[in-house]
Parts: sequence; structure tokens; C-alpha cells
Amino acid sequence: MKIDVLSIFPTMFDGMTGNSIIKKTIEKGLVDVSVTDFREYAEGKHQTVDDYPYGGGAGMLLKAQPIFSAVEAVQERTPNTKPRVILMDPAGKRFDQKMAEEFAQEEHLIFICGHYEGYDERIREFLVTDEVSVGDYILTGGEIGAMAMMDSVIRLLPGALGNADSAVTDSFSTGLLEHPHYTRPAQFRDMDVPEVLLNGNHKLIEEWRERESLRRTWERRPDLLDNYTLSDQQQKWLDEIKRGVE
Repeated sequence: MKIDVLSIFPTMFDGMTGNSIIKKTIEKGLVDVSVTDFREYAEGKHQTVDDYPYGGGAGMLLKAQPIFSAVEAVQERTPNTKPRVILMDPAGKRFDQKMAEEFAQEEHLIFICGHYEGYDERIREFLVTDEVSVGDYILTGGEIGAMAMMDSVIRLLPGALGNADSAVTDSFSTGLLEHPHYTRPAQFRDMDVPEVLLNGNHKLIEEWRERESLRRTWERRPDLLDNYTLSDQQQKWLDEIKRGVE
């Protein structure tokens, strides 16, 4: 996969690409990440990337020209790909695991990280393929949101994680929140690991995990169950959980 990022603060991505799983994934050649300062593509002596909005109003807008030129330059370097051009914007569709899995299937992603009050509307209309938000709150710029999305997408690439099953069983990937986890020791300060996890009966362990995943989802994110099709067994468990039956 090829990932290009357009930002006027490119060094913000150094920490992300130089550490942990993302660094290893890059070293393995599973993903190629490039960060471009789109100020370098701004016309004029002062390379201005923002200007006042027509009609007045607060704040400054990112100009169309530097971003169009930067995206075109990126595409010229990778002429054989058809990229998804992602605009980081609070007005965009909210990012979730399903979208991460969709983006992970693409060969080329371009993230546009904005600043100031917003974008010249022509960027939305004629350049981008996706407008995406990481949540209902405002950040200083799009860089942090883009990093969160990139991390979520890159870890889904085949070979990125040491255990391929990790991504499959993550919270949200199955439609439910992930079940509780425990590790050694079995007893810590009079707090015990559930007995079912210690008996070696894998069928009972899987049933416990599925039930606890369902419990955690109902307790913390019941909205996820609105669009989740329960099996007969899961429905029985959920009814018992709601009644407080153990």
C-alpha cells in the first residue's frame, strides 16, 4: 500500500512512522508512507496557503491551488494507481472500523490535513473522493486525525501484526466490543482470573468470551446492538444478562 499525506506540518508524522508496529510495517515493505508539505506547491513569493473568505466571516480558508497542485504532483509520482483522496474534515463521514477495513483494501490513499477555518469548497467538489471525521469535536488541524486513521488502516494490512487473528477479533471488527483479557499470575492481590479460563476447556472458554463480549457491549455501547444480528444463543445470553441471571 502507498500512503501520501499532505500537511504544512510534516514533522508531526515523524514520531508515528518511526516507532512501533507502523515502523516495522514500513521496514517490511508492506506500506510506503510519504509526507508532503503542500506549502511547497503554493504559488507566489511568500508561498501563501490560506486567504480570507469571500463574503467575509471569521478565520482563514485553505486555498485550492496549493492542494490541487500537491495532489497532482503525488499522482504524477504514482501514475499507475487510482488513489482515494481523503479530506480530514469535521463535516465528513465519521470514521469507524468498517471504513478502516475498506481503506485497507486500497492500493493508494492520500490524506489532506487542513488547518484554519476550513477549505475552499472547490477542494471538496472537484478533488477529494472521501470526506472523513474522527469524531464530533474540533482539532487544531487534520494531522492527529489522519494519524489515527493511518494507524487503524495499516495494522489491518496482511503481515502487519505478529498474530493475524488479532485484527479479526479486535473490538468493532466483530460488531461487538472485545471480551475481557487476563494474563499471569492467576491471582493478584486477592483478585482472581475467572476459573473458566484456567480449566483448558476451549469450548467453554470461547462461550465465556462470546458472552462477556456481548455483556460488555450491552453495558458500554448498547447502540452497537441496534444493527447487530444476534444468534439464538446470543439472544438467550443477552436476555439473561439483562435480567442479571448468571
